[in-house]
Amino acid sequence: MSLEGKRIVILGGTSGLGFATAKAAADEGAKVVIASSSQAKVDKANEKLPAGSEGHAINLLDEDSIKSFFETVGEFDHLVYTAGDSLQAVEQKDMTFKDAQGFFGIRYWGAFLATKYGAPKIRAGGSIVLTSGMASRRSRKGWSVISSICGATEALGRALAVELAPLRVNVVCPGTIRTELWDNLPEAAREAMYQRAEQNLLVKHVGEAEEVAQAYLYLMRGGFTTGQVVVTDGGASVG
Repeated sequence: MSLEGKRIVILGGTSGLGFATAKAAADEGAKVVIASSSQAKVDKANEKLPAGSEGHAINLLDEDSIKSFFETVGEFDHLVYTAGDSLQAVEQKDMTFKDAQGFFGIRYWGAFLATKYGAPKIRAGGSIVLTSGMASRRSRKGWSVISSICGATEALGRALAVELAPLRVNVVCPGTIRTELWDNLPEAAREAMYQRAEQNLLVKHVGEAEEVAQAYLYLMRGGFTTGQVVVTDGGASVG
C-alpha cells in the first residue's frame, strides 16, 4: 500500500499538519499538490518539497475558487484537508451570530466544498482525509462553537464515507500539537499551554506535526478503512 507515484492534494499544505503530511508523503515518492490562501506561503513551502511538487493559492471561502482549483488540478489519488484558522474560546452568551457563523468558514464549509468538487477527480482506490480536533470529545468553557465545528466535521466524514462509497473517507482528530496554529498566542502563554499539556498527557510530550502526519498516511494507505476517526491525542481522551 505504498504512496509512491500517487498524486496527493493537500489543502492547508503550507504549514503545520498539512505541510508535515506533504513532506512525509513526498518522502515516500508521492507527487504532492499543496494549496493555501497565501501565494507567498505556497512558494515558501514548495521550496522545501521535492522537485515536481505543485503549489496553488486558493480561497477556501469561495466556491468558485475551489471549483476552479479542482478543474485545474485534474485527476489525483488522495485529498487531505487540514486547512483551519485559529479559533477563539468565547462563551455562547458573548458570541455574536455572525462570528459563530464565520468560525465555521474554512474549517467546515471549506472542507464541505473541497470534498464536493474534489471527490469526482479522485481515481479508483483513492481517499479523502479530513481534520477535526479533540474539542469534539472533551469540551471546555467557551468551546461551544469550537466543539460544534469538530463534531460536525467528524459527522461529515462518516456521512461522506457512505455517500461516496467505494471512495474512502476518514478523519484525523489531533490533540495538542506544536504547530504555527498557536503562533497568535504570546510566547509565554503558548509555552505554558504546552507545559500543562505535557503534565496531563500519557505520553508526557506535546505532539509534533510529523507524528500526526503518520495518521494521514495510514488512512491514505489503508484500503479497508473508511468512515473512521483516528484520534492522535497523546492519550488525552483516556488519561
